[in-house]
Amino acid sequence: MESTRTAQADDALWDSDDQDETPEFNQVTVRRDAEHLRRAMLQGDHPDATASSIASELDASVSTLDLNDGTSHPGIVLGSPSPQFHTPIDPPSLVVEPGSSHEVDSNPSSNGDAQRASSEHFDEKTNAAYPVVHIDVSRPPLARVLVTTEDGGSHPEQLTSKDKEPDCLSTSRSISPESAKPSSPSLVPSPRIVGPSVFQKVVSKTRLHFLPPKSREEDRKHMADWEAMMKESRAAGVELLLSRRLAATLTAPLVLEERRRKGLQQRRIARELNIERLMHIWEKDILPDWRVVHRDPAFRKLWWNGVPTKLRCIMWERAIGNTLALSKDSYRTYLSRARRALSSGVFPSDILQEMEEDIITTLPALHIFHPEGGPLYQELKDMLCAWVISRADEGLSYTRGASRIAAMILINVPTPQAFVTLRNLLERHCLRAFYGGTGTKDDVEAYYRIFDTLLADSMPKIYFNFKQHQISPAAYLPDWLTPLFLDHLPFEACARLWDVILLEGDSFLFRAALAMLAVLESRLSFPDRDELLQLLRGQNKAAIEVAKREGRPLNGGKYEIYGVDEETLWDRIDSMEDWWKESTWRRLTQRELPDL
Repeated sequence: MESTRTAQADDALWDSDDQDETPEFNQVTVRRDAEHLRRAMLQGDHPDATASSIASELDASVSTLDLNDGTSHPGIVLGSPSPQFHTPIDPPSLVVEPGSSHEVDSNPSSNGDAQRASSEHFDEKTNAAYPVVHIDVSRPPLARVLVTTEDGGSHPEQLTSKDKEPDCLSTSRSISPESAKPSSPSLVPSPRIVGPSVFQKVVSKTRLHFLPPKSREEDRKHMADWEAMMKESRAAGVELLLSRRLAATLTAPLVLEERRRKGLQQRRIARELNIERLMHIWEKDILPDWRVVHRDPAFRKLWWNGVPTKLRCIMWERAIGNTLALSKDSYRTYLSRARRALSSGVFPSDILQEMEEDIITTLPALHIFHPEGGPLYQELKDMLCAWVISRADEGLSYTRGASRIAAMILINVPTPQAFVTLRNLLERHCLRAFYGGTGTKDDVEAYYRIFDTLLADSMPKIYFNFKQHQISPAAYLPDWLTPLFLDHLPFEACARLWDVILLEGDSFLFRAALAMLAVLESRLSFPDRDELLQLLRGQNKAAIEVAKREGRPLNGGKYEIYGVDEETLWDRIDSMEDWWKESTWRRLTQRELPDL
């Protein structure tokens, strides 16, 4: 009986009070037994209780056992179906002194509510002190670590480029409050620079592999020669590139100028082809009665585009008319008188000298009026001598510029009719004022005032600039109107201008003069008066040098060095259609020239 009791006392599992109870395996019982074991070891009841063993047992408390009994932690976020590795952080062992307020009853049969409250209090302290770390391998490397704090919020731990990328297959580790703080990034060792291999050091770069090897000295010499050649080649390449860039810079203006010339030539050719295409309209509708041009705007526009070359003789003669009622034999009569005066020496030598100088400078680009070999030189001189004799009865002498007008008419009209055309053209009021000598000085001043008024209305900036520098129309307008622009514009542009001048009369002379200033407007900003006058005379030195460099002809119109051409000039003339009114011209002429 005694032995039976002793056996029952030694049996740790025998308890008469707990015979009906089944063993429990949950978080409360595990923690309770762990606390009993800790207290027994602290009191020395356990045979293996040492300080080192207790410390090791406490430090080795991490386990894969989920003490939350399978319930999800409030801080855990299950976002994606990707595998997540989670190990809950083991709470630190709480050391409780005997008799303290936190001491836990070791009696297994103690009140379950007290034990449950103690465990919940323990969990709250644990969750408040330590965050929960999660690693999600489905996210990018810099956003895989997720830390859950005591407030239930999730904060991703960002990794910088200097931090070591977390291992996707590793589980979460327990983080103490000190280790949870960001630490200084570890230094990443720089990659080691790998030099040439042993084979690369000894292999020859100047001999093919299937040829006999060279000596080391020869190989080094050839390698040095090769490097020197490469250096010279690079230097030559840079020099060639610079020379090409310089050549492109110098030739760019020439290329642009050539393109501009080709474009203008193409436009002129297209316009002339259009004139030839409409030749049947000229022959059918305009040639029988040229006055239809004044009545029909379509025919007037057709005339403004240019008269066909083969019809200019007839159209110019009809447009100029014969207000002086000169006969066909008048040219022969005046020419015979001029020859007798020349043969007898009665013809004034100063007038003859001035005439010769004027002929030499007449349309030099055509080379047909030059004294040495010009085919039309003698015909031009005879017509001018006859013109001087016809004006001698009025006491008028030769005026510079007449040679240009006579030459232009002589190119398009036969000599007998050309003389009659010249006489009647120069009898128009404006041209007669400029060719009339001192007797028509007042009329010339009136035309200057008319032009000043038109310039002030159309281009006030140029007008005030000229007034500031005291430049009046007398400084440039006679040079334009006396030769009818032949000294300053290209021949093709003048031919088209003459078509409209002969049709419209004196008003178009001033309209064309305003268009020329409009083309030159961007250049008329010189602060010096002399430079302005040089530009208006076509003698600007800088423009001449640029024209030489770009290959522009210098023996044509003086304003060709400024880029003035037929198409540019006519663009300006057409743009004046909005404000130009013939009524304004008539009002100004009636005010300034009441006797006209």
